[in-house]
Amino acid sequence: MEAPETTLRTRKKAATRQSLHEAALRLAMEHGLDGVTVEDIADEVGVSRRTFSNYFANKEDAVLHADRERTGALVALVEGRPAEEPPWQALRKAASELYRTRTIPDPAWVAQLRLLRRHPSLLARQASDQFALERELAAVLIARGQGLDEELARLMAATFLAAVRTGGVLWLESSGEQPLPDLVDRLLSRFHPR
Repeated sequence: MEAPETTLRTRKKAATRQSLHEAALRLAMEHGLDGVTVEDIADEVGVSRRTFSNYFANKEDAVLHADRERTGALVALVEGRPAEEPPWQALRKAASELYRTRTIPDPAWVAQLRLLRRHPSLLARQASDQFALERELAAVLIARGQGLDEELARLMAATFLAAVRTGGVLWLESSGEQPLPDLVDRLLSRFHPR
């Protein structure tokens, strides 16, 4: 059992990280990414530049923090699925659980965020994060022991991620008229890999 002091410290660190992320996102949406400095973000939260650096390497990492948290949660959910469950079903169930346990943002806010993410430095980091996630998911699928080789596992992970991204775009284009979890699951159900 963790000491209360450790738990409090862990919660404070998580709260500071989240505050820095939210400030980075808000400021970047208001002023554009180029119009925001690390100092601006630190000042907004009331911490030093050094404290910011304890949590994030740069403002891009701070902006993308929630994405990285979400992808980490997705990988953990796939890992936690029953070992006998077929790989594609494990991916679908993990996505469903992820969407049903997290708040779905307002489509107008997501549209603003998508504009921000067209910034070249964020696009490069997002692409790198997506490749890393694809590799992580493939490794988890292989480790589940269903006989997938690396090639098929990578293809399955890439197809899964493409369907999830497409679901997000379609949801945004429809202004959130249909529930995002249902839309993503419907897209995923159209594929029938082994």
